Amino acid sequence: MRIITTARHCEIDPEDKLFAQEHLEKLSRYARDIREAHFILSSENYRYTAEITIKLNGREFMGRETANAVRTAITEAIVRIEHQVRKLKDRRLERRRGDRARAADAPSSPGEAPSEDGEAPGGAAWED
Repeated sequence: MRIITTARHCEIDPEDKLFAQEHLEKLSRYARDIREAHFILSSENYRYTAEITIKLNGREFMGRETANAVRTAITEAIVRIEHQVRKLKDRRLERRRGDRARAADAPSSPGEAPSEDGEAPGGAAWED
């Protein structure tokens, strides 16, 4: 995954940059097809805005948070992105599991016939 970092109207502390990169790399647990992450940190007066855009194959997720502290803004933006990527993973797993679940719920044969000795499958005799 390629991580692009941008600072607008401020400078990113190396520790905060490393913090963001480590947490963004952890997102690959939920989606292996992440191609690019773009992290933008901007400052206005006393507020910091962290904006993160994740590009997957065919999808794009974005999270933006504003806070008084840099790390708080970064953490909250990553939490938003993580929630979106987890939802995607759950949808992908449900789609894959859906076929198996439907096959397991189906009966093995349409109507079980009584055995040759005249007993029903439950053990009771058939009455004519």
